[in-house]
Amino acid sequence: MKRKAGVDAGIVALLLTTALGCAVGGGGGSGRLSDSTIASGILEALRIGTQNAVAQTSREGGFFDNPLIRIALPESLQTMATALRVIGFGGQIDTLELTMNRAAERASGEAIDVFWTAIGQITFADVRAIWHGGDTAATDYFRRTTGEELFGRFQPIVTEKMHEVGLVRKYDDLISRYTAIPFADKPALDMGSYVTNRALDGLFTVLGEEERKIREHPVARTTELLRKVFG
Repeated sequence: MKRKAGVDAGIVALLLTTALGCAVGGGGGSGRLSDSTIASGILEALRIGTQNAVAQTSREGGFFDNPLIRIALPESLQTMATALRVIGFGGQIDTLELTMNRAAERASGEAIDVFWTAIGQITFADVRAIWHGGDTAATDYFRRTTGEELFGRFQPIVTEKMHEVGLVRKYDDLISRYTAIPFADKPALDMGSYVTNRALDGLFTVLGEEERKIREHPVARTTELLRKVFG
């Protein structure tokens, strides 16, 4: 599935850059990049940026070991967490937070196909907007065009991974222990939606960082085309 998506995106990239070159005559004098070169560079940056972001977030520790995107317990569970820590369940609270991040890490690998589809649907206007946009213009494009689809794809995967890493069982156990405390009210939380949203936020945060690196730091321009377009 991933191979097919990558091939399809590559075909679209070739057609897009060829069409742009024909539309402007491959233009550009000395010191000026042609539209086709810019388009190729943008597509290269998108491909490399998304691959790096998915690779970083989908490895073990990709979320939990990154303070920028680490998923913390939601505000709605803080009262419960504090109360359970007082009576000796601090370790279980820490484990709950860890498993939330593990579920997000395992789900993140599914993002690459959605990103490749978005790259395959990119238009001339999108390329120009990304080229002239800010430090995270490409990330903003992906969030706008893939956010809803990613949520729909992520949610069942996150739910599956939550069961796989024992998050649901750990959460239910802590809820039972908390509600056994006199006058404690059961917190209302859709754990699947919470972890899914935080996973997407983290993925786009890392993607934005990857885009900034390509735009701002020569060492991140790992191909001749990136050095040419973004240098």
